[in-house]
Amino acid sequence: MATASASVLPLKELDFYQVDDLLDPEERMVRDSVRSFIEERVMPVVPHHWEAGTFPSELIPEFGELGLLGPAVSEEYGGSGLNSVAYGLICQEIERADSGVRSFASVQGSLVMYPIEAFGSEEQKRYWLPKLATGEAVGCFGLTEPDFGSNPGGMRTRARRDGDDWILHGQKMWITNGTVADVSIVWARDENGKIQGFLVENDREGFSAPEQKHKWSLRCSVTSELVMDEVRVPESNRLPKVQGLKSALSCLTSARYGIAWGAVGAAQACFDEVIRYCSDRQIYDKPLGSFQITQTKLANMGTEITKGQLLVWRLGRMKDQGIMRPQHVSMAKRNNVRMALDVARECRTLLGANGITLEYQAGRHACNLETVLTYEGTEEIHGLILGHEFTGYAAYGA
Repeated sequence: MATASASVLPLKELDFYQVDDLLDPEERMVRDSVRSFIEERVMPVVPHHWEAGTFPSELIPEFGELGLLGPAVSEEYGGSGLNSVAYGLICQEIERADSGVRSFASVQGSLVMYPIEAFGSEEQKRYWLPKLATGEAVGCFGLTEPDFGSNPGGMRTRARRDGDDWILHGQKMWITNGTVADVSIVWARDENGKIQGFLVENDREGFSAPEQKHKWSLRCSVTSELVMDEVRVPESNRLPKVQGLKSALSCLTSARYGIAWGAVGAAQACFDEVIRYCSDRQIYDKPLGSFQITQTKLANMGTEITKGQLLVWRLGRMKDQGIMRPQHVSMAKRNNVRMALDVARECRTLLGANGITLEYQAGRHACNLETVLTYEGTEEIHGLILGHEFTGYAAYGA
């Protein structure tokens, strides 16, 4: 299978508004090193894994060695201690290759390592975080349930106290990494109605994580169901600093932040590819890129990608300054994923029939981004969050 289309243009070709000048030297170094790794090790194998519906697990140790798992986690616990913009750039570069591969890294860092660091005990942090940072252990995040996606407050998974233990019973759905995980962050409602978080080792009796097959999106990602049939865990596995549902939602804010950056990478990959194609492809003895309709499409896409770059750059600076709010993340996630999906679809049309083959990226990115548009808050839910922010009226459930 040809892989030439997976290469990227020089940085100056991708940075119309010179966002590169807004990055500090360490951020640029992180971006460039991750880009090299993705080009050399990930992009060449992604089409095969996407077609086979498998995750490139052989790359996990390399992700760990490069510090791509939990890059924002403190160095004290095995993370890289990077700032938010550097973390965002990592997500951007990984998603140039594939949204499913970025999902693996995002879940490991934002939805597993983050809650352990933020809400875990010192013992939990020192045991799990170094293993997760190297990829020795894989984690997953169990919040979504079959009947409660956009409304996690309707959670039916229960946790009841039994002496020094807790008994967990319930089901989670659409869980990235679930089947291959060593530990799950499981959210459950206790007997007093309070949401608690638990570390559940996946070899515990009564726990199973069947993989969800037959997907036409995120095929490089392991998607699972979590089933807990009276699973017993000790009190020491409870995350002691959890403060109800808002703690679980803060994990989603962290993950959505990375998604907003990752979507830019997917859009850039499609745009880079189609720019090359439009230069090489001859139509009526002229390059496809010389036609007015083509140029208008490219102008629109380049503008939207540039806007997305600026949006996440500013978001990252606000996060590091401590002034970012979940509503800011909702705007970036909603805008950038829709933008990336529209770019991928438009690029597919410019590629013509070639666009439906795995020799080119746009069709695969378009399929993946249909999922990214839905998970971690649908486009509609983020619209309601912003509507609430702008008007003061909550329309959820209306």
